[in-house]
Amino acid sequence: MATVRKPPPPRLRKPPSPELRKPPSPELRKPPPPGLRDDTAVRAWRLVREPFTADTWRRVAYALLALPLGLLCIPLALLGPGGTAGRWQRALVRRFLGAELPGSARGLAHAVLATPVNLLVLAVTAYGWSVVPMNLGWPLRVSGSDYADSWGGPTFAGAWAFHAIVGGIGFLLLMPWLGRAMAAVQVRLAAALLS
Repeated sequence: MATVRKPPPPRLRKPPSPELRKPPSPELRKPPPPGLRDDTAVRAWRLVREPFTADTWRRVAYALLALPLGLLCIPLALLGPGGTAGRWQRALVRRFLGAELPGSARGLAHAVLATPVNLLVLAVTAYGWSVVPMNLGWPLRVSGSDYADSWGGPTFAGAWAFHAIVGGIGFLLLMPWLGRAMAAVQVRLAAALLS
């Protein structure tokens, strides 16, 4: 004969205490004052999102194009029609950096004086952005099986993780902000010499 199991008796829930049933006090319902807001999540999201914005890549494009265009504008300003070199440089600043500069015929001064700054910005930008894929793909560029001397070694996984996190992701998050600072210097220089 089979025995039939009876279900256990239902558990009775205790009603919440009267303190928990009260609505929160008005002080707890107010939003914090503007100076005391916790916007850490917003700042963290902005840090992570910045490498993937169009503004970041416009600044990278300007950093790569400013030096060749500046060098092209030196003979153009000396031999070409008046104001063409300045127009081209102002158009580059307007297109990629969004700064509207009033017209002037001083393209030669900007082309010559901005060349060292543009060279430095080009070198930093090219190196900094090339470090990202180079370190994320670290196993593709390393040969051999001895990782004892590699950063993050002595294991393959440790070396790859170190290169990917510090060199790859670290530079991916750093370069947009460094590019923003360098672009601000370039805009100030262009505003001083082209307007």
